[in-house]
Amino acid sequence: MFFKFTSYTTPGVIYHVDLSSDQFPSKVYKETSLTGIDLNDFETKQIFFKSKDGTQVPMFVTHRKGLELNGTNPTLMYGYGGFNISLTPSFSVSQIIFMRHLGGVHVVANIRGGGEYGKEWFEGGIRANKQRSYDDFISAGEALCRHGYTSPERLAIEGGSNGGLLVATCCNQRPDLFRVALCHVPVIDMYRFHKFTIGHAWRSDFGDPDVEEHFQWLQKYSPLHTIPNSNIYPSILLLTADHDDRVVPLHSLKFIATIQKKLGSKTERPLIVKVDTKSGHGAGKPTSKRLQESAECYGFLAREMKLSWSE
Repeated sequence: MFFKFTSYTTPGVIYHVDLSSDQFPSKVYKETSLTGIDLNDFETKQIFFKSKDGTQVPMFVTHRKGLELNGTNPTLMYGYGGFNISLTPSFSVSQIIFMRHLGGVHVVANIRGGGEYGKEWFEGGIRANKQRSYDDFISAGEALCRHGYTSPERLAIEGGSNGGLLVATCCNQRPDLFRVALCHVPVIDMYRFHKFTIGHAWRSDFGDPDVEEHFQWLQKYSPLHTIPNSNIYPSILLLTADHDDRVVPLHSLKFIATIQKKLGSKTERPLIVKVDTKSGHGAGKPTSKRLQESAECYGFLAREMKLSWSE
C-alpha cells in the first residue's frame, strides 16, 4: 500500500507499507525535494483561540524557527469557513518564499462553516449562524496580535470564493484590525447571489434571499450593503476573471465601485480590482497565470506593508 504525507513544511513524501508483514513497516518510496531552501528552518504550530461566543477554534501558524514575538511580523491569514470544506495542511512554495525572504508568518484559520470537526462544526457557521464564521476569523486576528505574532498594521487576510466573502465581510466589520486584504473571486451581493449561474445552489449555506427570515440574516453582513462610513479601511486587492461562471465578476465590480465611491475620498490606501482575461473561477488556471497572480498578490502585500526582500 502507498500513502502520501504533506504539510506546510513538507512538499510531499510517498511511503510504501508492506501489508504482508505483521509489523506493517513503511519506507520512503518517492520524495519531493526543494533546492535552495532548508525546510528545517521552518516550523508549524497549531494554536487554539477563543472566539466571540467562547468556542475554542484552531489555527495553524507557520514561520521561521526562532521568530521573535514582538508584534512586528508581517502576517498573512487565510480562511474559508463554508460548504463543509476542511482546510488541511498543504505545501506552497510561495508561502515559503514569503516567510523566508519577507520575514512573514503564514496562518490558516479553521473556522466554523468548514468540515474540520464534523457536522456540528459545519452547521455552526452557515445560514442563521454564518456570523460565527466571521467572528472566528476576527478572533483569530485578535489572538495573533495578542500573542505578539503581529499587529493590525502588519496583518493581512486572504480568501477566495466563499473565502472572498469572508475577507470582504471582515474588512467591513473590523477595518481597524487588518492592513491588507487579498480577496479572490468573492461572493459579495448577498441579496441577489442566487440569480446568477450556479448561485442558487449556495442557498444551502447562505439561505434564500427571497425568504424574509433568511433575508434578515443576509442583510446584516452582505458586503455590498454594509461598507462602513469610516476613514480606516484595509488596502484591498480584488481579483476576478472575465469568464468566471461560478461567482460572476459583477460581484467584484459592484463592490469595488461602491467602495471607491464611498471611501475613495477618505483614504489614501489603494482600493483596486484586477480582472483577469481568459480565466474562470480558478480551477484549470495554467502555471504561468498562477505564478503571475502569486507575484502580484505578494507584491501588493509587500508594497503596502513596506517590506524589504532579505536573503
